[in-house]
Amino acid sequence: MGRQIEGVRAVGLDYGSKTVGVAISDEIGLTAVSCEIIRREKENHLRKTCARIEEIIAEKNINTIVVGLPLNMNGKEGERAAKAREFAGMLERRTGIRPVMVDERLTTVEADELIRLTGNHKKDRKEHIDSMAAAIILEDYLNMRRNEHGKDQI
Repeated sequence: MGRQIEGVRAVGLDYGSKTVGVAISDEIGLTAVSCEIIRREKENHLRKTCARIEEIIAEKNINTIVVGLPLNMNGKEGERAAKAREFAGMLERRTGIRPVMVDERLTTVEADELIRLTGNHKKDRKEHIDSMAAAIILEDYLNMRRNEHGKDQI
């Protein structure tokens, strides 16, 4: 019988200039579900955004924070990636949990396609795309984590 891996309850975050898409995993870290979108007026007004994320962490007993890292298509980091890393650092200082950065290239495109396939109108897709992108980022992390631990350990 394989060893059991420790459960992970994670929050996935898709950091944007005026929104943060939020997704959470189930209690054992197998699946990700889009949760909400946190909006703000200006990019650098993050106090309420961080406070809401702290509430989610407490409410859902989160032990892992996953932040999307918006790499350029060539794999290099640009201005958006630097801002995502700054945001992750702010969350670590506030929560004591070191965020895991996950490559988020093309997650918004994938989220838009998934939402479109459900038959939602363009206006509705725009409303949900950030939280769906967060779910894809989190799902990618959960899959990587399972692969690292081997199939016999799940």
